[in-house]
Amino acid sequence: QVPLVDSGGGSVQAGGSLRLSCAASRYIPRRYCMAWVRQAPGKEREGVAVIASDGTTNYADSVKGRFTISKDNAKDTLYLQMNSLKPEDTAMYYCAADSTCWVSRRDYNYWGQGTQVTVSS
Repeated sequence: QVPLVDSGGGSVQAGGSLRLSCAASRYIPRRYCMAWVRQAPGKEREGVAVIASDGTTNYADSVKGRFTISKDNAKDTLYLQMNSLKPEDTAMYYCAADSTCWVSRRDYNYWGQGTQVTVSS
């Protein structure tokens, strides 16, 4: 069984919104924190947001005030609500999980397969 399955990407115009989802399998302990990481073509991975098991969140400066990370524990699903999207948000977005998370972290033990977000100007 795949540990994490992310979905919800697509193409939108600048200023639009998308919501990404990430379904976590039973292999991901409930106590693990989760994160969203993105990678644009030709660029390094960039941490976007993290959420701890107690619900504490943290965001990269580039998305603060526009993106919201949340988790539905009953559904074992992680979300990323993205508003006011900009062309520079264009990237492959991955959900990730591990025992420790921080926004600048780019290596995790568990990864989703990625979902593409494209924002046109």
